[in-house]
Amino acid sequence: MKTILMVVGSFREKSLNRQLAHGIERRIGDRATVRYLAYQDLPPMNQDLEHADGTEDPVVARVRAEVAAADGLWIVSPEYNSSYPGHVKNLIDWLSRPIIPMDYKTPLPIHGMPVAISAAGGGRKGAGMAEKLTELLRFVRFAEPTQPSCLMGYGAEAMKTNVLTISPEVEELIGAQVEAFLSAIGA
Repeated sequence: MKTILMVVGSFREKSLNRQLAHGIERRIGDRATVRYLAYQDLPPMNQDLEHADGTEDPVVARVRAEVAAADGLWIVSPEYNSSYPGHVKNLIDWLSRPIIPMDYKTPLPIHGMPVAISAAGGGRKGAGMAEKLTELLRFVRFAEPTQPSCLMGYGAEAMKTNVLTISPEVEELIGAQVEAFLSAIGA
């Protein structure tokens, strides 16, 4: 069975984007295995940590191994200041670094890896985040993000209650994105 690694761009306990990720997971059902990447403990990208003593940082090694074991990466993230959160950038930066010190020729597990982007956001529904994240993912050589993307808006009530309500229209969009992504990973 194919494995999808879900990356939630918010570490907030009652994150609306985490709720959207769970909605996507429910829609995937038993057609693929969904795992969630725990990367809160990933250190800031720092070349001094990169193979400093000839070994790889254990957290970086664990995150890279989880990504390498997946058939595709699905990023569900809020929009921060018309872009993606800094910790999402930090994750992508680590994943884009050579596994073998100074070896920039050996392909990385992320090269050509299928990727999907979704967001629960305010007025722009995460469009700024999706645009800038797509640019970054292209630069580090992930596959082109699958389309359509599920970018959904929510009102002030969702922020007050910490409950994301997924409308029938958004359910339909999630369904279309799930089908496209399952096809991209060969599930």
